[in-house]
Amino acid sequence: MRTCTLDTTRETTLIQVTNNAHTRTKADLRHSERLFVPLWHWPLPLIAAALLAAQVHYGYPSLPVWLPYVVFLVLAVAVTLVLGRTRIAVNGTDEPRLWVGDANLPLRYIAAVDVVSHKDKRQALGPELDPAAFCVHKPWIRTMVRVYLDDPEDPTPYWIFSTRHPERLATLLSNDGDDTSR
Repeated sequence: MRTCTLDTTRETTLIQVTNNAHTRTKADLRHSERLFVPLWHWPLPLIAAALLAAQVHYGYPSLPVWLPYVVFLVLAVAVTLVLGRTRIAVNGTDEPRLWVGDANLPLRYIAAVDVVSHKDKRQALGPELDPAAFCVHKPWIRTMVRVYLDDPEDPTPYWIFSTRHPERLATLLSNDGDDTSR
């Protein structure tokens, strides 16, 4: 009988690296923002959930009256919270990195940084958007930053993502990209 052993070294290392990458200390953090959904956007999904719950209540009168309301309102709150959990951060002292959600980029690969204003956003996400670009768009945030990459092994030409502080982030990325260049 042949015994098979499972090598979990790679998985354990990957989990440790992932967990270590997400532990950001305040001394290490240069910029951080969470792209949460603003409070004035919350009434629409809550009203839609209440109306949907009313329709389910009228369609299935045998259900308890409160059940569809609890289910749909909790679901609306959960979806709205999940939509706003994306985080933008720049951290690191040895090798600074840009974090957009779970994706990260060493700042040494940044060639240029552009601020995309509210009036240019439609053009940047429409006709000018490269299909190979890394894009994180939150429609409730008016401004974006486009980060051009200088990595010959990466097929991604640039990252474009929403941010509430585009000028400050562009300045930070431009300065760090120049300081850590080859």
